Amino acid sequence: MDDFSVKFARLFDLIANDIKTCGYSVQTGALPVELTEALLTSLLTFQSGQLKPAGVGRADQHISNAAIRRDTIAWIDSSTGAQGEWLKFSGQLQQHLNRTLMLGLFSFESHFAHYAPGAFYKTHVDAFKGQANRVLSVVLYLNENWRLEEGGEMVLYSDAQPVQTLCNIVPQAGTLVVFLSEDFPHEVLPATRDRYSIAGWYRVNTSTSGRVDPPA
Repeated sequence: MDDFSVKFARLFDLIANDIKTCGYSVQTGALPVELTEALLTSLLTFQSGQLKPAGVGRADQHISNAAIRRDTIAWIDSSTGAQGEWLKFSGQLQQHLNRTLMLGLFSFESHFAHYAPGAFYKTHVDAFKGQANRVLSVVLYLNENWRLEEGGEMVLYSDAQPVQTLCNIVPQAGTLVVFLSEDFPHEVLPATRDRYSIAGWYRVNTSTSGRVDPPA
């Protein structure tokens, strides 16, 4: 086990136990302040036009729909600096969850997200049961000194009937949320200030003959 794994061993255990018992985990102060600050700085260095309006749907059904969501995103693909540290952290968490929960997580993708004041994402699920390969969703918040009255919470719901509110998550820097992608409808409420985060997904390999999923 390397130093990085040792550093986050207890956090990884807490997340794995939560996923096993209730399907979601909310960990405040999960990542070092220095890393969340560096990730926010990285996001803020994007030039105008690099953050694109987010869409809904997948592949040829992927479209922009401002009635459903109004955030802008930029995919994380750098292996250096703060983005590289985030991907390293995510990779170590993937290995830990595969060892402890036998999830068969195959790949990870993530993007920065910016919600301008008033922007939202209406209630949705990250994967429809049996129709996608997203297994776990991950959200990391980058907003410093967030106040409750500023809004912007992510609301996590049960998928049972009647629907119940499980938790309202304040988007404070360092808070990490991990949940089963198919099982928890959720929404992002409007905020009164700019809201910054990272959203990511662990996938399983559902490739078949003539079809690679997730794509290379």
